[in-house]
Amino acid sequence: MSEPSDINARPAKRARLDEPSAEALPKAPIVSDTPTSTNEHDLEREARAGITEYVCPDNLGFTGVLKQRYTDFLVNEIGLDGEVLHLRKAGVEGKPEQKEEEEVVTAKESANGNPKRKIEALEESGPVAKLKLEESVVQETTVGSGMGAVQENGVAPPAETENGPANNAPTSKEAVEPPKEDETFVVQEADLADLHAIFGEDTTKDIVALVRAIRRKEDRKAKDFRAVIAPPITDKDVRTRAHQSLRRIFPNLLESSMEADQSLRIKAVPPKERKGKNKKERGDRGNNRENGPDRRKGQLAWEELGGEYLHFTLYKENKDTMEVIGFLGSKLGGGKNPFSFAGTKDRRACTVQRVCVKRQTAERINHFNKMLFSAAVGDYSYEKRDLGLGDLKGNEFVITLRDCHFQNEEGLDLEQRVKLANDIVSKAITDFSKEGFINYYGLQRFGSFAASTDTVGLKMLQNNLKGAVEDLLAYSDTALAAAEGRPEDPSIMISQDDRNRAKALHIWKTTGKGGPALEILPYKFKAERSIVQHLSSRNSKSGRYDRTSDWQGALQIIPRQLRLMYVHAYQSLVWNTVAGKRWSTYGSKVVEGDLVLVHEHKDKEANAEVATKDSIDQDGEIVINPAGDDSALAADDQFERARALTAEEAASGQYTIFDVVLPQPGFDVEYPRNEIAKFYEEFMGSERGGGLDPHNMRRPWREVSLSGGYRKFLARPLKPLEYSVHSYFRPEEQFVETDLQKVRKEEGKEEVQNGEDVEMADEAANKIAVVLKMQLASSQYATMALRELMKAGGVRAFKPEFMGGR
Repeated sequence: MSEPSDINARPAKRARLDEPSAEALPKAPIVSDTPTSTNEHDLEREARAGITEYVCPDNLGFTGVLKQRYTDFLVNEIGLDGEVLHLRKAGVEGKPEQKEEEEVVTAKESANGNPKRKIEALEESGPVAKLKLEESVVQETTVGSGMGAVQENGVAPPAETENGPANNAPTSKEAVEPPKEDETFVVQEADLADLHAIFGEDTTKDIVALVRAIRRKEDRKAKDFRAVIAPPITDKDVRTRAHQSLRRIFPNLLESSMEADQSLRIKAVPPKERKGKNKKERGDRGNNRENGPDRRKGQLAWEELGGEYLHFTLYKENKDTMEVIGFLGSKLGGGKNPFSFAGTKDRRACTVQRVCVKRQTAERINHFNKMLFSAAVGDYSYEKRDLGLGDLKGNEFVITLRDCHFQNEEGLDLEQRVKLANDIVSKAITDFSKEGFINYYGLQRFGSFAASTDTVGLKMLQNNLKGAVEDLLAYSDTALAAAEGRPEDPSIMISQDDRNRAKALHIWKTTGKGGPALEILPYKFKAERSIVQHLSSRNSKSGRYDRTSDWQGALQIIPRQLRLMYVHAYQSLVWNTVAGKRWSTYGSKVVEGDLVLVHEHKDKEANAEVATKDSIDQDGEIVINPAGDDSALAADDQFERARALTAEEAASGQYTIFDVVLPQPGFDVEYPRNEIAKFYEEFMGSERGGGLDPHNMRRPWREVSLSGGYRKFLARPLKPLEYSVHSYFRPEEQFVETDLQKVRKEEGKEEVQNGEDVEMADEAANKIAVVLKMQLASSQYATMALRELMKAGGVRAFKPEFMGGR
């Protein structure tokens, strides 16, 4: 099995197969104008996902390519205060960055007059570790001689310099120095037996060798020691025992973490933690970081700054939110757990969002700016509370649609097409801003493989767990043929990851051997790896390989968030289908039996008591009302509840179609008290709906026992849309500046991106782009908003050519 990359390593860009590597920020890669997916295929997927209706079907439509370049899709978070978040400054206000120190050579000489320079890496206080050169004799004990001995003991071999081996390479004189403490280090027999029982003899030997290397070179960085990857342990109790044993037997030397495939990564702890009992000594080293409030005792220092939670703005390009958070966490040493944010953002986009981390200084986080590429952090503030999922009002999207074509444009020249474009887009956004759009779940909710996520979720709800596992391990013959070097259709481009997936799953299906399959199966396919790992593993209780048909156990090994996505996808399918039926039956009219959320309309209920919170009591004192965790809210106020409207309420005019909600099927929801409730029963009871009963959604397996929820039927933008129409020739032309480009321009670091316009003046513009700016509430899909604006087949989502074969 291939060894995962070191988490301390700088995150690397994934190699693209469809275009050259992107240049340094802020330039985006240039790709072909023509997406490979056909409109017909997208329309089929929409129909299959229940996406069928339009609010304004009579408006003229247009087509355009979405996300051809990641700078064509800008996403900025909207805070709870309604302000659009922008990256204003990538630095700490009022504190200029420290210049990197030059190498300092001390004049201290050794007694024998033959000094050697030892490079000691100080703690990182910037993107590059500052180096201090000490004149001292390097004394190291090795087993054997040369760099091979160092490598044997788990330490990465030192790089050679122009003048010969690195300074920490042992010399013949050093090899005969008296042995250090590690040579006398012995693991007790009982502890050794415990490690053998958990890890096996080979892995135990590697662990002991790693510990000896750490003890020999106590001041070396953790990343200088090669991590030990222990075989996967599927039994949670055994994993817990493994972690505890390592901490007990090797205190302050090793740390362990579980990988995606349930293997254990065992590595050295950082030097500052290796000598945990000598914190006072380290406090006197004069390191600037020690003067930060995170090193002070007590809460007072953080309160002086404003709070113990550091909030900052994260800008990223063509990256997942968790990819950047994971990198920052690895550098801080605490992983991703100390971080929180209001919501994840698109990968193929330029996004701006607020992130929070506990008890870290702005200076320390800001040091990572030069280590990040395609990302930046800034705009720091200390707050008394952290961020939670949903702590945002919505998102602002600035979307560039390229190579646009409009209905009835045949025979028109460019100037006439631009005028037609303005007329069509202007009418579309006016109606859209007023009438809104059906709040469908987008296609990304249902996955990109042939076995969609809702199908897997349906089989889990049907208790057909074997079928769910088989769907997750399904692969296409086209991908397998390409993996075996006999492509069925050379025009279909298939990524190497998809080829390896098909090949690995074919090995598992035909041989039942998990080891060879897992060696090929890419780590990105977490669900598939988890299932194969579990089904091929040995039962720790019986000692036999008897898990080949433990379907529920295999599904439970999948990370919980991913596992729940499947059943939620089925709920989304039902909701989409019902929403289309609701629109085709009643349109925008509010009717008897429609559901509204109780907490939003308490003031409209008959005989409702108006509960106002006094701000001043009878004695003139200010009343402080409890909030958050201190508030003793009634149980019903902590969850969304819905109720059906009476005929009088529906006709009163107090409620609009934007107040109406539709339930996701579950055992704890109200269903509409009109014809729509019958449609829930009809659809879910049909073959497409899986023969389920919307009133019986409890299951023996608790995780697939769905309680349900509510979602607004129609949505509209938070403010009227804005748009602009551009004619262009060069496919790489950019029409909107990103936040990072603006910041760099203000700092004088940004080159003019459109400098080629003069040279290209002779080329006539022959294409049209439309730039849209819209603000949507959280949980609303921008692709569904675009679908309403552009009509059937209008959104041609860019997909790399190698996405075939799925």
